[in-house]
Amino acid sequence: VSLVESGGGLVQAGGSLRLSCSASEFTFDDRAVAWFREVPGNEYEQVSCISNSDGRIRYHDSVKGRFTISSDVAKNTVYLQMNNLKPEDTAKYYCTTALLYVCDYDENYYGMDYRGQGTLVTVSP
Repeated sequence: VSLVESGGGLVQAGGSLRLSCSASEFTFDDRAVAWFREVPGNEYEQVSCISNSDGRIRYHDSVKGRFTISSDVAKNTVYLQMNNLKPEDTAKYYCTTALLYVCDYDENYYGMDYRGQGTLVTVSP
């Protein structure tokens, strides 16, 4: 099982990036997909989550109003549109998915069923 992320890169503060996450061996139809990022201390914070089974969405307080998560069922892809990026958004972003989770609480990174390899987002001042 593999999750493939893309869309990371280098951008100036105030710029935008769109991350994509796709899976080749299962569909996201009945799964939650969450984006995490690695923060100092080798910890992971959940940036955003979308539950494809009931449409529930959640965002970390630090990205509310700037990031938008969406799901394209036909393409089996989840997107994270990141606008007005800030230097503090710099991190490696990971796509994760879980079956028995509907984004109703801040699930731990290691509590997700599958995790991608990550894509690096760098925001310069």
